[in-house]
Amino acid sequence: MTTTTTILETCHIPPPPAANDLSIPLSFFDIKWLHYHPVRRLLFYHHPSSKSQFLHTIVPHLKQSLSLALTHYLPVAGNLLYPSNTEKFPQLRYAAGDSVPVTIAESNSDFESLTGNHTRDADQFYDLLPPIPPIEEESDWKLINIFAVQITLFPGEGICIGFSNHHCLGDARSIVGFISAWGEINGIGGYEGFLSNHSDSLSLPIFDRSFINDPNKIDAIFWKVLRNIPLKTASFPLPTNRVRSTFLLRRSDIEKLKTATKSPASSFVAAAAFVWSCMVKSGDKSDENAPELFIIPADARGRVDPPIPENYFGNCIVSSVAQVERGKLAAEDGFAVAAEAIGGEIEGKLKNRDEILRGAENWMSDIFKCFGMSVLGVSGSPKFDLLKADFGWGKARKLEVLSIDGENHSMSLCSSSDFNGGLEVGLSLPRERMAAFEEVFRASIMAASGPARRSPALVEPL
Repeated sequence: MTTTTTILETCHIPPPPAANDLSIPLSFFDIKWLHYHPVRRLLFYHHPSSKSQFLHTIVPHLKQSLSLALTHYLPVAGNLLYPSNTEKFPQLRYAAGDSVPVTIAESNSDFESLTGNHTRDADQFYDLLPPIPPIEEESDWKLINIFAVQITLFPGEGICIGFSNHHCLGDARSIVGFISAWGEINGIGGYEGFLSNHSDSLSLPIFDRSFINDPNKIDAIFWKVLRNIPLKTASFPLPTNRVRSTFLLRRSDIEKLKTATKSPASSFVAAAAFVWSCMVKSGDKSDENAPELFIIPADARGRVDPPIPENYFGNCIVSSVAQVERGKLAAEDGFAVAAEAIGGEIEGKLKNRDEILRGAENWMSDIFKCFGMSVLGVSGSPKFDLLKADFGWGKARKLEVLSIDGENHSMSLCSSSDFNGGLEVGLSLPRERMAAFEEVFRASIMAASGPARRSPALVEPL
């Protein structure tokens, strides 16, 4: 059977009419993402319903709850304003009449296959993402959409909500906070329940960029570099020539890995180091002295001095780079070496208030230095658990981060949807590269688990 996704409706959802205009300057945390590809996520929910129920009950309720959620998250309905005259500075703006583009669709694709963890063709997921709105012009500004949604019905099986956002809008904590708020309002408690649960000032988002201390005008330094890069309309990376797989690390696996590290390691360090070492061991080992890089992102809100409030909406990500020679990671003790390198960067920089922002003015040049090198990045965090976003249908069955298709090598990381304390690692790779990684992952996790745990079911991509 030919699989198709049919567009049933396109519309725009604004916040309630009483919303005031809002302009937000980009901080140096925001502006560095100016030319980055959109962040694309899919949430799958097992919620069997008919097409009639979907169109006449579920969709109208989702539209209403989205509008109410936007009351507290106005920038989501706005645009990124990019100046035609680059002497000006880019900003986020919500103005009366702005809205979130929403696409309603129906798919006859195999829901069970899409929500599985086995190897699947990556291209098929793009039917579930909202179309990319074109860049618009307004006097001296180019207007770039920053958030779009597609809601797709799989009749009798479930619903997929696809999100696409410009990274300048916010980091994972911010975007997950908005999606969770939308889900909460759409759920059993409704808007009244949401307001009751978020009655204190610290539980609703704040957008005040004065919380970002920037005495050295790092934002201007970044803009001076970025304004010379041509602005391009975002596009889907199709064909991807890739497959997607999800690999499970159960809590027992993670605890076993921790015992193999030289220094105490967190679950993140253990998982990240394990995937990094497996990636290198399964890849090109022709030059053992070549550097391998692992980019470690961290939420800086509580780590800088003075601290930035946890409910600050925007970007507040600091990254550190662990670097190890390829041959050392490919060696038998490569996992322990990787864990030491990642843990050292976290303790030495990301947890050190005196070091976390040191050299921030060089972040752009540091990024350019990584071009052409072998790099593994991370998208997502179990701390900001999008799987828990509940629209009244329970916890999401599966999260797919499509953004990693557009990167050389990146892994998505989230909590396990099936096993408490476990982690799910998502990868997007060429088919042969994925097969090589799976083989190394399988053998390495079996070795780490010991004879009592060597069941193939525990190490296959689940």
